[in-house]
Amino acid sequence: MKLRQSRISLAIQGALMLAMMPLAAQAQDTTDTKTLDTVEVTGTRIKGAELAGQVPVQTLSREDIERTGLTSIGDIIQELTGSGSALNTKVNSSGNFGFSANGDGIGAGSAQVDLRHLGAKRVLVLVDGKRWVNESSASGVGAATDLNTIPMALVERIEVLEDGASSLYGSDAIAGVVNIITRKNFDGAQLTLDYGQFGEGDGTRKSLDFAWGWNTDRSNLFLSLSHVDQDEVNSSDRSQSSFPWGGGSSRVPGGRFAFIDPNGNEVDLTPNAGTGGNPVYDPLDGDCTRTDDFHCFSGADAFNYAPFNMVVTPSKRTGVFGQYRFNFSDNLTWYAKALYNRRESTNQAAPEPIDLGPGSGNVWGDNVVIPVNQPFNPFGFQLDATNILTIRRRPLEGGPRIFDQDVRTTYLATGLEGQFGDNYYWDVNLAHSRNKADQDNFGSYNARHIVEALGDPAACAAIAGCTPLDIFGFGTITPAMLAWISPTFHDRSEQTLTQFTANLSGDMFELPAGPMSFATGVEYRKYKGSYDPDPMTVAGEYNGVPSLPTEGEYDVNELYLEVNIPILKDSAWGKQMDVNIAGRYSDYSTFGGEFTPKIGLRWQLVDEFTIRASYAEGFRAPSIGELFGAQSRFDSLITDACLAQPRPADAQGNPQPPLPATGDPAACAALGVTPGAVQLDPQISILTGGNPNLDPEKSRSSTIGFVWSPNWLVDNRFSRKVDVEFTWYRHYLEGAIQGLAPQAQLDLCIAGTTAGSISPFCDGITRTPGTSNIDDFANFLTNLGFIKTSGFDADLFWTFPHSHLGDFKFSWQNTVVAEYEAVGGAGQVQPQTVGVEIGDPGIAIPRWTSNATLDWKRGDWNASWTLRHISKLTETCGAADPTNCHPGNDGDPGTNLLQATNYNDVQVGYRVDWHKGLNLSAGVNNIFDKDPPLCTSCLLNGYEPTLYDIPGGRFWYVRMDVKW
Repeated sequence: MKLRQSRISLAIQGALMLAMMPLAAQAQDTTDTKTLDTVEVTGTRIKGAELAGQVPVQTLSREDIERTGLTSIGDIIQELTGSGSALNTKVNSSGNFGFSANGDGIGAGSAQVDLRHLGAKRVLVLVDGKRWVNESSASGVGAATDLNTIPMALVERIEVLEDGASSLYGSDAIAGVVNIITRKNFDGAQLTLDYGQFGEGDGTRKSLDFAWGWNTDRSNLFLSLSHVDQDEVNSSDRSQSSFPWGGGSSRVPGGRFAFIDPNGNEVDLTPNAGTGGNPVYDPLDGDCTRTDDFHCFSGADAFNYAPFNMVVTPSKRTGVFGQYRFNFSDNLTWYAKALYNRRESTNQAAPEPIDLGPGSGNVWGDNVVIPVNQPFNPFGFQLDATNILTIRRRPLEGGPRIFDQDVRTTYLATGLEGQFGDNYYWDVNLAHSRNKADQDNFGSYNARHIVEALGDPAACAAIAGCTPLDIFGFGTITPAMLAWISPTFHDRSEQTLTQFTANLSGDMFELPAGPMSFATGVEYRKYKGSYDPDPMTVAGEYNGVPSLPTEGEYDVNELYLEVNIPILKDSAWGKQMDVNIAGRYSDYSTFGGEFTPKIGLRWQLVDEFTIRASYAEGFRAPSIGELFGAQSRFDSLITDACLAQPRPADAQGNPQPPLPATGDPAACAALGVTPGAVQLDPQISILTGGNPNLDPEKSRSSTIGFVWSPNWLVDNRFSRKVDVEFTWYRHYLEGAIQGLAPQAQLDLCIAGTTAGSISPFCDGITRTPGTSNIDDFANFLTNLGFIKTSGFDADLFWTFPHSHLGDFKFSWQNTVVAEYEAVGGAGQVQPQTVGVEIGDPGIAIPRWTSNATLDWKRGDWNASWTLRHISKLTETCGAADPTNCHPGNDGDPGTNLLQATNYNDVQVGYRVDWHKGLNLSAGVNNIFDKDPPLCTSCLLNGYEPTLYDIPGGRFWYVRMDVKW
C-alpha cells in the first residue's frame, strides 16, 4: 500500500512540475500567435496535427454519415465493425426488459454504443472532448449514454477510438471513446429534408435538419435545429416476428388455474373457448376426461404474445443547439454552448398477465383469497394460499401494455481558450447537463385492487370504486372492472453532470529528434441521479415487476499528465519514433483514489510504413444505479434442472408428457423439490439491487498494428493512393460489476448441494412448497470474475486513378473477434462467447463483421454501394422445435444455426448548381430485402435486433440538401 501511495504521490508531483515548465518558458518568449485552431485528436490531449495516426481512431466525416441513409448517431456507430450489442429503436425494451440485471435501468427508446462487446457502460461518449451526461431510464439510473440526445445537425464528424483511454479521459473509457465534433466555422445556411419508409409501406421516417452560421473577423455563431419523426413497425406485420419461435406463454387469455380441489386432486385447468362469462367446474378424480367447461391445460394452449410487440419503436426527436465564439484577441477566445433535446418514444408489449397464488412475485398476489361467495368464483370452494398452485390470466380486454417516454436533455457550457508563446495552448471549461425522463405506463394493473376485487364482495363494496372482478373465462372483464384495476403508472428519472476542466498543452524543450510535448490538466465532476417510480409501485401495488426509488450522488477530482517524447528522427532505425506516456490520478468520494497509466509507441520506419502499439490500464467507477439502486426485479428465462420440463403438443394437438428432470435427485430433494414436479414457467422474476461497497472495474488493454501506404501504389495506373491499416487488440477486465447469470447461479446451486449441505449459491433462492417452483430469486451486484477478449481490425482504403468513367474509391473494414471469455466469481464460464447468440435481451458476438463500400463520382453525379457482412452464429434453442433446431440427446433442445448474413445498401445523388449547391439523393438500405436469420431464443420478435435489420427490412429514402 505504501509503495502504491508513493507512486501516486510522485506522479502528482511530476505532473505539477511539468505543468509549470511551460510557464517558465513563456516568461522568456513573447512571440505572437497566429491561430488557436490547432488540431486536437481523439486519443491524445496534446494539440498538434503531427500526432494524428498515433492511435487507431476511426473518423466518420459528414459525407460518411450521410452515405448511411440513417438519422441516428447511435444507429450509425452500431454499424461499425467493432461495435457490439446495444439498445436501439429496434429493441422494444420496456415491457419485458424494463429492469436491468445490473441495477442501472434500461433506457427504453435510447440508442447506445458498445465497442468490443464489452458493454455500452464501458464506452465513454464525448462532445468536443467533454463528457456527455448519462441517460435517464424508465427503470433506474442508467450507466450509459443515449446518443439520441445528440442531434444530427450539429455534427461535423465523429471520431471513434477503440482503445483503453482512462489515463486520458478517466472512468468509462475501457473499451474506447466516441468523440462527436460539432460544427464551428460554418458560414451560411443549410436545409436537409429526408423522407423514407420500408418496402412494406410502414415505418415511415421524416426528418429535417437546419443549420445556420455567421462569421466575422472576431466571432462565430452557429445554430441548428433537428427534427426526426420515426413511425413504428408492428411485429404482427412481419411473418418472422408474428410468432414466438421459442414457444408461447402459459399466461393465457382464458386463464390457467392450478389448485388442489376438496377431494385432494391436483388439477391444472383452463376454460374452453366460447363458454361465456362464468365456466362451470365439475370436480373429478384427477383425470382429464371432463364434462364441464374446463379442460386440462397443455402446451397447445400457449398464448402467442408476439404480434403485440414492435420491431421498430416510434420516436420523435427535436433538438436545438447553438454555440457562439468570440475572439478577444489572436490569443484569447471565449465560447458558450447550449442544447435542448426532446425525445418522445413508445414501447409496447403484450397485455400484462395477472399472476396469483404463492410465488406470484407480489405480496398481494401471494396472499390472495377468493372466497366461495365471490360472485364469479365457479369452483364452489374458497381459493387461497393453502390450495392454490398457480392462477394466471392474461386479460386481452385491457389491451397491450404501452410505455410512453418523454426524455429531455439540456446542456450549457462556457469557457476560455488561449495561447501564449509559439505553441502553448490552454483552456478552462465549465459545463452543466441534465437528462430527465418521464414514462407513462398504460395497460398495467394494480395488484392490491385485483385482490380486493377478487375478495369478499362486502369488503369490496366498502371500498370506493371497487368492482368485483371476473378472471375465470374469456372476455369476462368489463370496462368498470378495468377502471378499478388498471390505473396509469408514472415513473420519473433524472441525471445531472456538472464538470469543470482546465488544460495546458505545448512543447517543453527540444530534443535531437524534435520537441518534447506535453498536456496536463485538472478535472472536477459531480454526478447526481434519481429514479422515482410511481407511488403505487413504491407501495408494492404494481402487478408487474416491483421496484423502489433510487437516489445518489458522488464527485471526483482528477489530475492527468501526458508527455510525447521523440526518440529518433531520420536515422538508420527509422524516419521517426515517438513514445507517448500518460497517467491520471482520480479521487472518488465513493471509493477513494485510482491511478491509471498508459504508454504508446509510434515508429515510422519509412515514409510509407508506421508501426504503432500501446498498453493501458483503465477502470470504470460504479455508476449511481449500481451503487445506490434500490431493490427491483427483472425477468430471466431459466431452465430448472430439478423440475420436469413441459413439451408442446404433437402435430395432432395431443399433450406430450414432460421431459424428466436432469438434476441430481438427492440435491433436488434437499432443496425441497417434490419428485416429478413440473416447471410451470421458465420466466423467473429475479431480485436485484445496488451495492454501495462495490469497487471499480479494472482493465488492461493492449494494441499493436501498422499503417502502410505503399509508394509504388501512388499515382500509377492502378491507384492514386492505397492505405492498409491493421490493429491487434486485447482487453482484460477484472472485477466486472454484475450479478451471476441467473441460470449459472441456479446450476451452481444444484450442482453444489448434497443431502447434507446446501450450496451457498442457493442463498436467496426459495421454492413454493406446493409446486416446488422457484418463488424468489435474489441476485445482487458484486465484483465478479473477469472478461477477456482479443481480435484484430484489418482495413483497406483504395483510391483509383481518374478516368473517363469517373472517380472511384473503395474501402473495406473488418473486425475479427478471436477470443471472448466471461468468467464469474466462482470460476464458472458465462454463456457469452464468440459465434454464439444469447437471446433476449440480446448478446451476440459474431466472429467476423465487415463493411465494404465503393464510392463513385463523375461531374455532378455520385453513387455508393455498401456491403455489410455478419458471420454465422449458433444458439441454444428456446424450445424443442424440430423445424428449426437440431435436437440433442436426453431432452436437450439442441442448437440452431444463424447463417451468415449480407446486407447491401445503395445510394445515388446529383448536385444542382443552385445557391451554394442543391444535392438530391435517393437510396435503398438492404436493397435485396434480406431477412435476419431466425433466432428461437430471441423470444420477442424471432431475431437479434441489436445486430440485424428487421424482417422485411428493405428501406428506401429520398433526401434534399440545399445550401445558401
